[in-house]
Amino acid sequence: MRPLTEEAIWGRVVAHSHRLKGQSISGLFGDDARRFQGFSRRFDGLLLDFSKNRIDHPALADLLALAAARDVPGWRDAMFDGGAVNPTEKRAALHSALRSARMARRAGVAEAVGEALTRARRYAEDVRQGRVTGVTGETFTDVVHIGIGGSDLGPRLLDDVVGPAATNGPRLHFLSGVDTEERAAVLHGLCPERTLVIVVTKSGGTRETLRNAAAVADWFGEGVERRAVLERHFVAVTANPGRLASAGLDCGGCFPLWDWVGGRYSLWSAVSLAVMIGAGPDAFEAFLGGGAAIDAHFSEAPLAENLPVLLALVNVWNSTALGACSQAVLPYDWRLRRLPEYLQQLVMESNGKGVDRDGNPLPVDTSPVLWGRSGIDGQHAFYQCLHQGTRVVPADFLCAVEGGDAGDRRELLVNCLAQSRALMRGVDAEELEGDPALAPHRAHPGNRPSNTLLFWRLDGRALGQLLALYEHRVFVEAVIWGINPFDQWGVELGKRLAGDLEGALETGAEGWDPSTAGLVAFARGASGE
Repeated sequence: MRPLTEEAIWGRVVAHSHRLKGQSISGLFGDDARRFQGFSRRFDGLLLDFSKNRIDHPALADLLALAAARDVPGWRDAMFDGGAVNPTEKRAALHSALRSARMARRAGVAEAVGEALTRARRYAEDVRQGRVTGVTGETFTDVVHIGIGGSDLGPRLLDDVVGPAATNGPRLHFLSGVDTEERAAVLHGLCPERTLVIVVTKSGGTRETLRNAAAVADWFGEGVERRAVLERHFVAVTANPGRLASAGLDCGGCFPLWDWVGGRYSLWSAVSLAVMIGAGPDAFEAFLGGGAAIDAHFSEAPLAENLPVLLALVNVWNSTALGACSQAVLPYDWRLRRLPEYLQQLVMESNGKGVDRDGNPLPVDTSPVLWGRSGIDGQHAFYQCLHQGTRVVPADFLCAVEGGDAGDRRELLVNCLAQSRALMRGVDAEELEGDPALAPHRAHPGNRPSNTLLFWRLDGRALGQLLALYEHRVFVEAVIWGINPFDQWGVELGKRLAGDLEGALETGAEGWDPSTAGLVAFARGASGE
């Protein structure tokens, strides 16, 4: 494949970055009275404002031409049609087929997806209505979801958004890390006879998940036969039930995953069964509907009107053309406090690659480090660095216009809008009154880029829109950089080495590098003092 740097249009994009290097964003607004209209787009209740970036119309035009030159439309269609867009694993990437029957039919997986969703919905209702019970015949009041990474972050985030409005459903609890204290805290106060456990592992062999599941099974105590506990209290979501069974976890129920759904894209499936039980299947289907709306928009809208494409192009502009090495995601809603963590995996696991699809070293930088926090809390933590630090960090601000107490919502909204304005405008030393000696300390350089995403109300549908928007943003970036966003060999390396080191903790790390050997020796109590 052709490296990005060999595309003629990329040379023009780089030339724009040099041309605009000294340009202030505020100055761009001064030059164009309709800048906001030209650099914002709306779709289905979402507003994307990317006008507070150091970009002008000629630069945007060439970025759009770059998307066409890198065949974003062709790759997009191949993904939706079930093509092998994951070349290293020779797989399709059909997470969008989980969100609508239309996309599932397009990809040829409608029967499998429809059957799985129907089964999950029926099971969720049976639990909620007390038709599924534990070994003593008692209904379930609590659900413990065991997973890690993509099998954990997505359902947690979804529950944060739709769970507070839920009624009549069991309480949800999430367990991911293999830490005795975390496990004890999750199980504290729960009654085993009234607890349902959902074990989520796509491979069927995730070490942390298997360890936690076995420990929770032991928690049910000696008085109940283990086979009965697994049959009546344990449900699995996996692509490999046989591997789970061979690990001693032959669960009573099993819901499918497929190799064409990556873990970080899997919350659209039965991976979110716990949320379907807690909040109800209708809440989950509203979430799917939001994602499906963005899928249709991404599939059909022209590049210049396409929200995922524009969001991706702005990020490529800021990170690859202008050299920003990190990006902040700042949601002004407590229920979105896990969104930065969720997007961290989505973005960095997908696009944190150093070679192209053919295995050649990349000539440009790819994914920035993504991080963030709930915006209102972040203002009292790291915004100082965003405003006056030496490194420019592009930021995404997200906020609902309505919802909750009107006064609280207004406070969140005005803080969100004020921060993006302050990052753009800054404060000149000449504007400041008082002690001139303090002026350099109180001045703010401004010219810090940001996007703002506004939506009317945060609910399941809005979350579906946001997550699908970012998924497709990641995909478009990968196409432009020329990488495969659907594998994760770095994750696999860590898993393999952990397995190799397990024996070393028992017998010693002979043959390992001196640092690892020394750490193992210390952990075994043989370091010497």
